[in-house]
Amino acid sequence: MKNKFLNVTLILITSLVFACSNGNRDFDATGTFESEEIIVSSEAMGKLVMFQVEEGMHLEQNQIVGIVDTIQLHLKKKQLLSSVTAVLSKQPDVNTQLAALQEQIKTAEVEKKRIENLVSSNAATTKQLDDVNSQLEVLNKQYAATKSSLTITKQALQSETLPLVAQIEQIQDQINKSIIKNPVEGTVLTRYAKPDEITSTGKALYKIANLSEMTLRAYVDGDQLGQIKLGQKVKVFVDKGNEEQKEMSGEIYWVSSKAEFTPKTIQTKDERANLVYAIKVRVINDGYLKIGMYGEIKF
Repeated sequence: MKNKFLNVTLILITSLVFACSNGNRDFDATGTFESEEIIVSSEAMGKLVMFQVEEGMHLEQNQIVGIVDTIQLHLKKKQLLSSVTAVLSKQPDVNTQLAALQEQIKTAEVEKKRIENLVSSNAATTKQLDDVNSQLEVLNKQYAATKSSLTITKQALQSETLPLVAQIEQIQDQINKSIIKNPVEGTVLTRYAKPDEITSTGKALYKIANLSEMTLRAYVDGDQLGQIKLGQKVKVFVDKGNEEQKEMSGEIYWVSSKAEFTPKTIQTKDERANLVYAIKVRVINDGYLKIGMYGEIKF
């Protein structure tokens, strides 16, 4: 009787262990959730006169979240604009300065027609006509020379303003970069700066990630590669607590082309020695998924 009871007990224990073992391995792959994180850095140097970023805050793309002090930049731009105005004020008024010569040419042309009429009626000599033609030719050459000289002078002064205009554009670009715009829609994960602090070019201000869509990075062995393909729909499971799991839908969108050793997050040393392939599964986040959370996959 005692032996029979012992045998039954051993069978029950063995069955329980086997069941637990199957329950723990009731998935094809496991991994952790991650998201593409972006560190937003300052593109200007100065005081953060406005910085409206808090951890956990949801930000829209191109939303203005901060401003670096731009007073000195605006003053520099004002100075350069005044310099451009001063240079351009020296430009000659071409039309005004040529107006007198144009009137002389018109008068000479009228005189030429009058002399031509007199010559045709033998009331004037051809020498008088030649003199008028010579005078008109001189006036036309003088007009052309004056116009060319005034045009060259005007173009030279305009050329002097080109370096100033380029400096104004540089200053405006610095002013634009002093306005901190959020690059992507997402949730602020970490804030590195506070209002009224002095920032510099390249200094990290905050970290943001789009948590509406998460990536489950998992690992499969060589035997499992034949069971998966890009675009394949899979079932994703995450712990809900009380030994319950939440089922979600995912899509495989990346499979590594190289094998690697199983990451150290795997508990046993034997499993870590195996060569595996990383895969990435896209999962729409309903607000439940968090970065670093474990997930399981069934193909």
